[in-house]
Amino acid sequence: MLFYGTELSSRLMLGTAQYPSPGILADAVRAAQAGVVTVSLRRESVGSRAGQAFWSLIRDLGVPVLPNTAGCHTVKEAVTTAHMAREVFETDWIKLEVIGESDTLQPDMFALVEAARILSEDGFKVFPYMTEDLVGAERLLRAGCRVLMPWGAPIGSGKGLNNVFGLRALRAHFPDVPLVVDAGIGLPSHAAQAMELGYDAVLINTAVAQAGDPAQMAAAFRLAVEAGLIARAADPMEQRDMAAPSTPVLGRAVLA
Repeated sequence: MLFYGTELSSRLMLGTAQYPSPGILADAVRAAQAGVVTVSLRRESVGSRAGQAFWSLIRDLGVPVLPNTAGCHTVKEAVTTAHMAREVFETDWIKLEVIGESDTLQPDMFALVEAARILSEDGFKVFPYMTEDLVGAERLLRAGCRVLMPWGAPIGSGKGLNNVFGLRALRAHFPDVPLVVDAGIGLPSHAAQAMELGYDAVLINTAVAQAGDPAQMAAAFRLAVEAGLIARAADPMEQRDMAAPSTPVLGRAVLA
């Protein structure tokens, strides 16, 4: 699967926030064999000594970087942050977040579409963090996005895929658009489920960073993504409402 013409080495994307230490972060990224790492410009603290050390660590990992506009609540704020990120990280990729509600961190779909249009016209390759809204998805594609990143559940909640119907509908309506489940995944089984639905990648942060052993959890997510991808390709059986015997009864001996 190509993301803006680039083929990633892995379908697992990994966030870099909330890890206990830089060393543990590095171990987790290596264990995940992540295809992309996301970096928040605000947490990076550009220009500070700590920020420069963090950026050096990310560069040394040799993994493509997807900067994000985490924490932005307005179009202007998100666009300004994206421009700063392009200068700092020397990439035109941007994970676009425009938060509209504080308790759930739900994206503001109206502001998101506007910010995506502005950034796409300015040459950015936008990865929008969105809800599983079909109309919003269509508007984002018209605004220039070539990838969509619907949430599974609220950021950091670990609830998994709250609206499987909506995610399945999104996949069915946009079969040729790269789709990434972003936010809310808490267990490797959730990641496998997303891949089984036909999604092209998953983005994980909190579930790895806050695990007792982040590197082990990262490895588990790597295996889960691979398992889900293989299962999808194998054409899984459809669910049934009634039982269907796995062993045929025809021809069995009848004991009187």
